[in-house]
Amino acid sequence: MTHRFAIRVFYEDTDMGGIVYHANYLKFIERARSSWVRDMGIDQNVMRERDGLIFAVRRVEADYLGPAKFDDQLEVETRTSAVSGARLVMEQRVMRGESLLFQAVVTVVCLNEAGQPARLPANIRLILH
Repeated sequence: MTHRFAIRVFYEDTDMGGIVYHANYLKFIERARSSWVRDMGIDQNVMRERDGLIFAVRRVEADYLGPAKFDDQLEVETRTSAVSGARLVMEQRVMRGESLLFQAVVTVVCLNEAGQPARLPANIRLILH
């Protein structure tokens, strides 16, 4: 299953050269992951308050392949590539039409209130498999 999330490039997203500043791609894919989790029916506030669990990014492998520019309409594609006890690995791609501009492999871990790794809740593992 691939989740799709639309992003419009605003002026504030660009650098002096008029292209999207590299760090903003990380913001774009973060927004897409948050939307994806929400669309699956997972309320991260409830998960934190009731279960004492949060998601945290542990690793990002990123490739910048082409520039996005002011007012471009982009789409972030997110899909799961691996799920284990406390870890979720996703592949994310930022597209402008058919052009691949950015891709990343993002590893997210589930943490308890003490900041230690914790098993993903069973309902989330079921959704992702």
